[in-house]
Amino acid sequence: MSGKPSKQKPAKMCYEHISGKLGQLLAVTFAEKGWIAKKNPADKHFYITDLGEKEFTKLGIDITQIKPEDL
Repeated sequence: MSGKPSKQKPAKMCYEHISGKLGQLLAVTFAEKGWIAKKNPADKHFYITDLGEKEFTKLGIDITQIKPEDL
């Protein structure tokens, strides 16, 4: 151990998802753009909207690899 205080990374991978500040910013931004949404505000999980499907595809993200249980 170097004795230097550790700094939290802005993003980290955890069980194949992005967490940390980057994950939070991505989720907020995607929701604000209408790319993801919740069926009910109390829901824990998001779904990808029709607009999100188009926009993620433009970014080169193959959302067909995402299973409903992954969201």
